[in-house]
Amino acid sequence: MSISLARPIDPMIPRTLFDSDHEAFRTTARRFFEQEVIPHTERFEQQQHVDRDLWNKAGELGLLCATMPEEYGGSGVDRLYSMILMEEQGYAMDSSSGMSLHSDIVANYINNFGTHEQKLEWLPKMATGEVVGAIAMTEPGTGSDLQGVRTTAVLDGDDYVVNGSKIFITNGYLCDMAVVVVKTGNGEKGSSNLSLLIMDAKSPGFSKGKPLNKVGMKGQDTCELFFDNVRVPKANLLGMEGMGFIMLMKELAWERLMVAIICQAGAEAAFAQTLQYVKERKAFGKTVMSFQNTRFKLAEMRTDIDMGRAYVDRCMQMQLKESLAIEAAAAAKYKISEMFSKVVDECVQLHGGYGYMLEYPIARAYIDNRANRIYAGTNEIMKELISRSL
Repeated sequence: MSISLARPIDPMIPRTLFDSDHEAFRTTARRFFEQEVIPHTERFEQQQHVDRDLWNKAGELGLLCATMPEEYGGSGVDRLYSMILMEEQGYAMDSSSGMSLHSDIVANYINNFGTHEQKLEWLPKMATGEVVGAIAMTEPGTGSDLQGVRTTAVLDGDDYVVNGSKIFITNGYLCDMAVVVVKTGNGEKGSSNLSLLIMDAKSPGFSKGKPLNKVGMKGQDTCELFFDNVRVPKANLLGMEGMGFIMLMKELAWERLMVAIICQAGAEAAFAQTLQYVKERKAFGKTVMSFQNTRFKLAEMRTDIDMGRAYVDRCMQMQLKESLAIEAAAAAKYKISEMFSKVVDECVQLHGGYGYMLEYPIARAYIDNRANRIYAGTNEIMKELISRSL
């Protein structure tokens, strides 16, 4: 990347979430993205996934699965550390790495619902980067409708025999393991027949498609997964059979807050990048910053960004107390992802023609951010969830 990245400016209302240990972790995370990710962005985009050893480097620095108990390879710290890692990824304008999904979604399912043996088998390896984890929910034709899952798991002796496919799976191409949403029981459609299986990617019949050719986020590993009579030991069932939907619902609020955290950081990064640009770029003999329209647009964006920051931080405080409401998380995901899109669009406009050139980080942000309004449940689904609380 030829253009240096600007650090976000401090919010107008100071943040109070973090202590000195958190900030030390932030310094480590920032260096990791500056040294191991940003210089390789173009290559990651060309190969459509990060280098496999990036996971091992992150593990060596303690950036993976930090919130997992020390007994299982983590550091036993609070989720503010997860927030910091997501923010630093956003500040680096990195859309390639899928570490938060690995550490804060996949690992959480195993830690929250797995047996002691399952945790011992998978979590330490995930913490070191030896194992890359994925979560396989979405199927062709189902989208946000988890009750429409068609991948089946039929019990045969001590194994489940799994058949079906998944699509849009982050970390899918490099994954060594996936938590897979399957239909068990009598095979009827409905949430009562959903279960979660831990599936080893080396299992016969488990195959991966090529990385999907996305509009943006081209460096992020996203692919299809296929299951052809894959035998999965019954011991790899997470929780109880038929309890998959309940387990998924318990984790989705956090997953949606994660999207809001990343979008909030992305908006702050886009704003900082644009502020730096308009102070340096000249038009008609003076800087772009000198024009009243520019200053007013920046004032509008900063206000929206700071309002978003206050809400996200408050949601995080509730998450730490395990009291974040489903509708509050849905509102965060919906509104902050919309705000991010609005900010990036304004930032491209303030860059003029250069904002449409891919060597400028703002152009990458423009094409990368759009997916945030789709995954983890579309924003239309978020509005439906919010409306149910009325």
